[in-house]
Amino acid sequence: MHVQARSRAGLLLTLAITAALAGCNSLDGAAHRVANVITPYKIDVVQGNFVSKEQVQALQPGMSRQQIRDILGTPLMTSIFHADRWEYVFTIKRPDVDPQVRKLTVYFDGDRFVRAEGDEMPSEAEFVASLKGMKGTPKVPQLEATEAQLAKFPTRKSPVDAADADANLPPAASSYPPLESRY
Repeated sequence: MHVQARSRAGLLLTLAITAALAGCNSLDGAAHRVANVITPYKIDVVQGNFVSKEQVQALQPGMSRQQIRDILGTPLMTSIFHADRWEYVFTIKRPDVDPQVRKLTVYFDGDRFVRAEGDEMPSEAEFVASLKGMKGTPKVPQLEATEAQLAKFPTRKSPVDAADADANLPPAASSYPPLESRY
């Protein structure tokens, strides 16, 4: 009788394991169906400086490095071994869209701009239009202030006016207190 109880317990254990494994298989299929419905969020990856056709057209030979930086922004790559050139690289990777890569190399002679070489840059309007999948209608922002907008800001004082303004200031301190107290 004792042997018979063991065989029944073994049979019940085997049936329980089989049922559990069959349940796992059906759960696995359900998990796959749910995973196929739910998709992870994929982000847009933007790297570098976007340089437009209008910015490239604004570059003039003889401009200083600072003027070029004011127009194009800080270069993505500079090298101490190639101090006479700056590299501007722009990459945008979006889900289900081919990545866009644009490169522009700016050459200098000393501190003066000589030339720029690189890919054909899109205009600002073309670039905004290429950003498919954006919610709403893409709008190109106004990049230049109108005369009415500029009139809202005070004009800079001439050097003579600045000297008069300095005359009204109290005299500068001739000595400063120590940074740390000594005990």
